[in-house]
Amino acid sequence: MEQIALNNTLPRVFAGLHGIHSDIWQQQVTFERGKRYLISAESGTGKSSMCSYIYGYRQDYSGSIAFDSQDIRSMTVAQWCDVRQRHIAYLPQDMRLFDELTAMENVELKNRLTGFKDRDEILKLFEAMGIPDKVDSLASKLSIGQQQRVAIIRALCQPYDFIMLDEPVSHLDEENNRTVADIIVNEASRQGAGIIATSVGNHLQMDVDTIFNL
Repeated sequence: MEQIALNNTLPRVFAGLHGIHSDIWQQQVTFERGKRYLISAESGTGKSSMCSYIYGYRQDYSGSIAFDSQDIRSMTVAQWCDVRQRHIAYLPQDMRLFDELTAMENVELKNRLTGFKDRDEILKLFEAMGIPDKVDSLASKLSIGQQQRVAIIRALCQPYDFIMLDEPVSHLDEENNRTVADIIVNEASRQGAGIIATSVGNHLQMDVDTIFNL
C-alpha cells in the first residue's frame, strides 16, 4: 500500500455544522508511505473517528477514503483481514489490552497471527521500552504509561506499510516519549513505512513531514 487518501471526508455527526476549520475534514488529503505525519487536535474534533474510519471500524462519514485508489467501502472481509495483518498497524487510544492476560500474552495474541517477531525480539522491545520486568505482569496491574508501551510493542509485531497511532504517548514523560518515538521511527524505517500519529497536546517526539490540525 503506497497511499491512503481522504476525499471530502466528514463525520456525519458534523454534517451541517458551521465553522469547521480543519486541515483534514472536507479536504483532499493523502498520506504517503514512508512519510511521517502528526495530526494535532483538540478533544472532540474527530481524530479517533478518523483512525476508526481508516481502519474500517466505522463508516459513519460522508466523502470517501481510498487505499491506492480503491474505495475502502468496496473492500471484502478478506481484503480487510489482509490490510490489518500486513499493511496497517494500529494503536487505538484505549489500547484494548486484555486485563486478565500478562503483558507478553497480550503481545503474543498479535504475533501469533503474523509470526513477525521471535520471542527474543519481543523481549528486546520490552527492554528498550524500559519495562523488561513487566513481561509476566497482568495488564490490569500495569500503570497506564506501561500499558501504552505494551500496546505499542503489540502494534509493532506485524508487517505494515503504515503505522497509525492514536495518542501513543499521552501518559508518558518526556524521556519515555523520546525512547518510544525512536523505537517507532526505527521500526517503521526498516519497513519503509509511513507513520500517522495523533495528539491532543503531548506529541510523539519525532521529526515529521507534515502537521495537520483538526
